[in-house]
Amino acid sequence: MSAAVLPLPVPLDTSLQKRKRSRSPTNDEPPSTRRRSHSPVEKRQQTENKGNGKEGEKEKQFDVRAEFNKLLINTRSGGVYVPPARLRAMQEAASANKTSPEYQRLSWDALRKSITGIVNRVNIANIKQVVPELFQENLIRGRGLFARSIMKAQAASLPFTPVFAALVAILNTKLPQVGELVLIRLTSQFRRAYKRNDKIVCHSTTTFVAHLVNQLVADELIALQILFLLLERPTDDSIEIAVGFMREMGAFLADNSPKANAIVFERFRTVLNEGNISHRVQYMIEVLMQVRKDKYKDNPIVPEGLDLVEEEEQFTHRIQLEEELQVQEGLNIFKHDPNFLENEEKYKAIKTEILGEDSDEASGSEEDSDEEDSDEEAAETMQEIEDRTETNLVNLRRTIYLTIMNALNYEEAVHKLLKVQLQEGQESEMVNMIIECCSQERSYSTFYGLVAERFSKLNRVWTDCFELAFRNYYETIHRYETNRLRNIARLFGHMFASDAITWTTLECVRITEEDTTASSRIFIKILLNEVMESMGLKQLAERFKDPEIRKACEGMFPTDIPKNTRFSINYFTSIGLGIVTEEMREYLKARLPLPVSAFVHLSSLIRMHLGSLWNREEQCSKPNRQNHPRTILIAPIPIPILTVVSAVRLKQLPLGHSAIEDKDHEAIAIASIVEHHRPHLCVLVLGVTGAVALILDPHLPVV
Repeated sequence: MSAAVLPLPVPLDTSLQKRKRSRSPTNDEPPSTRRRSHSPVEKRQQTENKGNGKEGEKEKQFDVRAEFNKLLINTRSGGVYVPPARLRAMQEAASANKTSPEYQRLSWDALRKSITGIVNRVNIANIKQVVPELFQENLIRGRGLFARSIMKAQAASLPFTPVFAALVAILNTKLPQVGELVLIRLTSQFRRAYKRNDKIVCHSTTTFVAHLVNQLVADELIALQILFLLLERPTDDSIEIAVGFMREMGAFLADNSPKANAIVFERFRTVLNEGNISHRVQYMIEVLMQVRKDKYKDNPIVPEGLDLVEEEEQFTHRIQLEEELQVQEGLNIFKHDPNFLENEEKYKAIKTEILGEDSDEASGSEEDSDEEDSDEEAAETMQEIEDRTETNLVNLRRTIYLTIMNALNYEEAVHKLLKVQLQEGQESEMVNMIIECCSQERSYSTFYGLVAERFSKLNRVWTDCFELAFRNYYETIHRYETNRLRNIARLFGHMFASDAITWTTLECVRITEEDTTASSRIFIKILLNEVMESMGLKQLAERFKDPEIRKACEGMFPTDIPKNTRFSINYFTSIGLGIVTEEMREYLKARLPLPVSAFVHLSSLIRMHLGSLWNREEQCSKPNRQNHPRTILIAPIPIPILTVVSAVRLKQLPLGHSAIEDKDHEAIAIASIVEHHRPHLCVLVLGVTGAVALILDPHLPVV
């Protein structure tokens, strides 16, 4: 058998095979390369490539500027993200020339980020710390950025609207153009939203405007125009916005524009009665009416912690809804400023004036410190000057007088008077001016009584001032003519009746013949009659029966000596207040002695009945004429002696007693014969009018 012949392998052409690189020892390592020599042509090409690489690096250095210029073209602020590495490169390139557009653009972006961050983190707790940080930024250059940021933040968080309004109010005191721009943009935004029927934007805008009005940044005219526009053609949305608007600023309108406030609520009432709106919105109007009745207790004018601006320092902007407004949208966009450095220096001076010098700047040269010391010494010298011409006091009184005279009602008067700047200790000047203005009227006006009452109930300081004024005026009331006296008395009578001042203030009044004058008696009469007309006679009598008030008014109802008591009883009876003298009358019944005629008549009655009295007593023999004369000594005995005699003798076992009644003199005589020192006679006489006397035998030894 022949074997099969296998074909031999065909040899491969080595010229067609690729040269393989040697494998690396491990899979992780890159394959190794074999060094080979380079020809002169290759070396020349490598040298040229290195030169081209250096030129490329130089071109990359200029690419930063090109990229920056690319960002400036048709780019609004906040629209492009720049990586940190590229931003640092741009900053390094731009820092060489601070007047260049590149540097100003970077400064603008930093300003935008800083203002936005500060606005977003402001709240009631940190607003005092945030304001200095905000003033550190150039708000004149960035006022458009600030207005846009704060309007955006307020629309996103309506509960923080009072905080944002307070922040605008603080900035408005130093930079009024900032507050004006915010108000103009809010007004323009409301007009656009109203035309577009954008309820959400209208609601947020009106809420912001309401709190700016409360902070006195905006005049109430713009608020009233918005209200009348919303109520002119009532719909569910417009009435809902108007109700929310009034809840935020109703308290302010009630105090500052009561007539306009009444017109607005009358329009609400008309809309409610027409019934052309949904039941839900009708219920909202009813709730608003109840909020007004509760005096906006849950919606104060300025919430606690946000009343940070004095009224005199505030700039109030008067803007109308229909006027042409300059929104200045260009302030939101970066623009190159040729006078950039000059404007920055100007704002730096403004910032220094607002915030003061920094600690580093304050510790500068010795010349600056010397100038500051000299300024402080000059300020101390000025403080030592004392103005004895009382020019400021006269101006203060003039201001108070004009404020009272120009007020339409007492609430407006109180509100405006509270805004008058008073130095410490000048509260009494305000009180005295109110009383003096009242006394100058031809007839008494309840206007002044209501003003005084409101002041006293606002703060204890005013109550103390009015109480002190009552004491001073009572002591000097004889200097006033009758008409002025009457007005002052009725003013204080109103305050006592309304419990605006405490009744213990009457402790300075003493109704006696020596301590009163005709003027003071007339003053007390008119005062008490005014109180009686307000409270009623019965309630007035009950008030005087109060233990604390009774103790304070001991001078008005004296019980020290009968003469003063009788004078007080007669005085109160003559002015129609006899009901308050009941306790004094009871006091006289128990304390005052009987008239002489009563003693003479009682002596005859006692002599008539002594015989029957002694006959009934078996242990006691009838005294003879020698030991007991016909005339029995009758004499009033002081109360202390009477008490001693009663305690010593009448406690012993009596041998007999008799009672004698005399209707003519309303007296009762009680005769008692005691065993001790018999046959001595002791007679105790008690009068219905309070008289007390002890009738003794002439031979009775005094114990």
